[in-house]
Amino acid sequence: MSAMTDMLLAPDVRPFAISAAIMIVLGGVELLTTLVGFSLSQVMGKDFAAEMNADSGLNGLFLWINAGRLPLFILLILALGIFAIAGFFLQGLAHGVGISIPPLIASLVAAAASLPAIRVTSRGIARIIPRDETYVVDNDDFVGHVAEVSVGPLDQGLPGRVRLKDVFGNWHSLVARAGPESTPLPVGASVLLVDRDAKSFIAISAPADLIAQQHSDRA
Repeated sequence: MSAMTDMLLAPDVRPFAISAAIMIVLGGVELLTTLVGFSLSQVMGKDFAAEMNADSGLNGLFLWINAGRLPLFILLILALGIFAIAGFFLQGLAHGVGISIPPLIASLVAAAASLPAIRVTSRGIARIIPRDETYVVDNDDFVGHVAEVSVGPLDQGLPGRVRLKDVFGNWHSLVARAGPESTPLPVGASVLLVDRDAKSFIAISAPADLIAQQHSDRA
């Protein structure tokens, strides 16, 4: 075997070789399905977008690496590639000084190092990939989310407007009015959208813990 083959089959780089192989296979599948007019990335992206929110740590991590701003299938291919590169680079440095890092430890280090790179790279790719209807958010999805009053105050009379950012980073301006038992909600107030009717969303004053969580997610 060649030196390159020996290196790729070495036990200490096996997780990264497998990751690179999966990346190549998935990239080939995506290319072939796109050529026949059926993109797996669009299907997976739609299913994931329908389920994703910021309520759990895992979903928060997905949002941090820009899941939703580009198809999940593409993000997976990108993550596998960056993980493989990081792992090969790490073990290459170790081999250069005459040592070998255990595969599990090397995988953990490579995964941690990959996350910031995935975030930056996915953000750049998202700017050049066209967005389509797969990533449109239904208005019903905004119920249960915190928004900010932009035109108000909101009361039980004429509706005002609130603004909020969806999971893909897009801002929305929505017609809203205060709930039946709510006091007037001034401009700039954080409100919780609790329901909607045919004309507008129904808002109440947002609980302090939800406001704190929103600020934490933006940090």
